[in-house]
Amino acid sequence: MRVFSAVLATETNTFSPIPTDLAAFVEKGEYYPAGKHPDHMTLCSGPLWALRERGRREGWTLFEGVTAFAQPGGRTIRHVYEKLRDELLDDLRAAMPVDMVCLLLHGAMVAEGYDDCEGDILARVRALVGPETVVGVELDPHCHMTSAMIENVDVLLTFKEYPHTDIYECAVELVDLCARIAKGEIKPTPALADTGMVSLIRTTTEPGLSLTKHVRALEKQDKVLSVSIAQGFPWADVPDMGTRVVVYTDNDPDAARNLARDLAGKLYSMRESFVPPMPDIDEALDLALATPGGTVVIADVADNAGGGAASDSTFFLRRMVDRRTGNAVIGPVWDPVAVQFAFAAGHGAVLPLRIGGKVGPGSGNPVDATCRVIGLKRNLMTSSLGGTPYQMGDCALVDCGGVEVLLTMVRAQAIHPDLFTNIGCDLAKKRIVVVKSTQHFRDAFEPIASAVIYAAAEGTVTTDLSTLPYTCIQLPKWPIRTAGSA
Repeated sequence: MRVFSAVLATETNTFSPIPTDLAAFVEKGEYYPAGKHPDHMTLCSGPLWALRERGRREGWTLFEGVTAFAQPGGRTIRHVYEKLRDELLDDLRAAMPVDMVCLLLHGAMVAEGYDDCEGDILARVRALVGPETVVGVELDPHCHMTSAMIENVDVLLTFKEYPHTDIYECAVELVDLCARIAKGEIKPTPALADTGMVSLIRTTTEPGLSLTKHVRALEKQDKVLSVSIAQGFPWADVPDMGTRVVVYTDNDPDAARNLARDLAGKLYSMRESFVPPMPDIDEALDLALATPGGTVVIADVADNAGGGAASDSTFFLRRMVDRRTGNAVIGPVWDPVAVQFAFAAGHGAVLPLRIGGKVGPGSGNPVDATCRVIGLKRNLMTSSLGGTPYQMGDCALVDCGGVEVLLTMVRAQAIHPDLFTNIGCDLAKKRIVVVKSTQHFRDAFEPIASAVIYAAAEGTVTTDLSTLPYTCIQLPKWPIRTAGSA
């Protein structure tokens, strides 16, 4: 069997001031031209890796197209999207004829002139390969599940876990389904249901834990092939934003429709239980200090680079400095200028630094402080989703009067403690660790935390969605009352 795989993925925050240009993919993200993907799984190469393994066992001929991933940011520049899309299509064209296409796309990529990049890509892929070639797609659950996506594939599914610890497992599932379709063993029939809401469903705690088990149990029912919850990406102002359910059954459209409708209703009935307590900055710090013993991890969810934020906001840092919060660390703070100054001064140097607050109003004002350089690391590596390695560039750890700040050259969220420990920060000795992340930190940081607190702060990934100036989404959509209302 002749099989093709490729990746084109980013998550777009349409309210982010950071344009997603070609450098975001090629220099600052992950970019491998056709046939150049490394001999290990990377952040977005689940289907490719699963195909390598399955293909070796079954003697498939695998054609590896472009892999292109960018950290979440604002809209992708139009010509950049079209260039990368056309590169993927040219790679596919060069591999044809093929029996199967397995792609990893995010599902929430928005470019100038394209509200549904994935729908556009898949329509063009289908036009190229025709109706007989099997097309399967793995998506991030924070996607906009659109009719254009479903109409142009044989099967698609999302990761189930948030944090996304099951990218590889879902890729194996996708490849298996596609192989069974190609052999004529199954005939997937899809159903899409809208919940009328948008919510992030964290699967490390209840009720997300039980919900994920329930979804997996549904997939064991007779004729049910796949059940996916597309949680949606709330910080995108596009018509299809929202939480939706897609179900595939084996040639049983009525069963698919009933199951999708019932699950969508169940999600809506649970909607308020998905939202964890969100104290403000001072309340979160007070809670942390009142927690007996151990290291308390606080998530600055509004400045999550994984949601398109700059990761240079100073709202938390300002309060920690003003309150003289000792034995604490915050990061990663994206500030290439401060990193350069720290390296120029050298380890142990004391110097004035203007930290953060550089990108826009959602970043706050810079914090001016006299800092001591206590750690420097060239090309710091950290663990990303699924344990895949990620390059953070040159990093500096500075002490601002008891509050340590991890400064980075590369904009990315905190996912693993080695982001801090690889530059010499002993988290076990810290009273408070503030991570700029929404949820992906949870799996790896949980073992070192005596408590985990999600905090509400200002920022590009604000938790108060009704403050955002939506103009395109379909309303009403819980919990958004009216677009742009206070």
